[in-house]
Amino acid sequence: MKPAYWDDATRTLGKRDRVLKKLIRAHPDIHLKRRSDPFTTLARAIVGQQISVKAADSIWRRFVAAVASGAKPIAFPKLDAHAVAATGVAPLRQCGLSERKAEYLRDLAAHFASGALDPKQWKKLDDEALIAALVEVKGIGRWTAEMFLIFHELRADVLPVDDIGLQRAVALHYHGGARVAPAAIRQLALGWQPYRSVATWYLWRSLDPIPVEY
Repeated sequence: MKPAYWDDATRTLGKRDRVLKKLIRAHPDIHLKRRSDPFTTLARAIVGQQISVKAADSIWRRFVAAVASGAKPIAFPKLDAHAVAATGVAPLRQCGLSERKAEYLRDLAAHFASGALDPKQWKKLDDEALIAALVEVKGIGRWTAEMFLIFHELRADVLPVDDIGLQRAVALHYHGGARVAPAAIRQLALGWQPYRSVATWYLWRSLDPIPVEY
C-alpha cells in the first residue's frame, strides 16, 4: 500500500528540486512499501549484514526452518521472538550464522519478548527517539535503524547521510560526480523536508531502478 504522504511528497519535491522532478517522472507508479512485521524485518537485516544477497537468502531460509517449528522456509515469514530467544547459539550457528550474529539475533529477540522494544509504542516516538531505542540492540547501528524507519515504519523524513548509495547519487546529480561531506548532504536536503525519505528513495532509484524492500 502506498504511504499516505507519497503523492504530496512527490508533488512538493518535484516543485522544489529539478533533479528530483526528473527522477520522479522517470519512475512512475512505484513507491515505498513494507513486507513483513517489525521483528522479522530487523532479524533479516541482521542476517544480511556484510554478506552477499545470495548468501543471506540461504542462511535466512535455514534460520527460519530452525526457529519456526514446522514452518516452510519461505522468504517472508512472521517469526516469533520468544521462539528465537529460546533457541541456543549452537543451533543458530548450524544455520551458517557467525557466533556474533547468533548473539545479535538472540539479543534482538530478547528485546521484543521482554517488551523493551514494543512496536505498539513507536507511534509516540519521533524518529531520533526510535533510532535511539533500536540501536540499544546489539548489531543494530544507526544505518540499520534508519533503513528500518524508511522501509518498514515508512517514516517520511529520514536522511541516512552515511548511506553509500545516497552519497553516490548526490555526487552524481548535484556535484558532477565529486563526493561531498555529510554536512553538504544535510544542507542540500533542507529543501527536501519533510520528505527526505522520499527524496532519498528516488535518488536510490537513479542508481538501481528496482526498489529494495525490507
